[in-house]
Amino acid sequence: MRISLLAAALLAAAAPARAVDGTCARDLLVAQSSQKTAIERLEMLGDSDADRCRGWRQHVDTMRRAATVYGRCLSGGERNERLAQVQGSEKEFSELLRSRCKGR
Repeated sequence: MRISLLAAALLAAAAPARAVDGTCARDLLVAQSSQKTAIERLEMLGDSDADRCRGWRQHVDTMRRAATVYGRCLSGGERNERLAQVQGSEKEFSELLRSRCKGR
């Protein structure tokens, strides 16, 4: 399943990250935990369009918040890799929302 591959990629990237400061250390842990929870929620979505659309919206919101933290708190290749992952996921699910969740 496509979501499982995405989950594996995102969780593999969730190794401890270097933080710029104490706030970033906490924010990175929260972002990684939220990412993991978002992936788990995707795998447990109901079969109805409303359930999927609601789950996809939550996922997009989580990926946007994670991108903000990764952009602020990471640097170099790690920053680029993490941002690419969460921004790619956000874009994919935003497209699903636009194409399948009109008015839902």
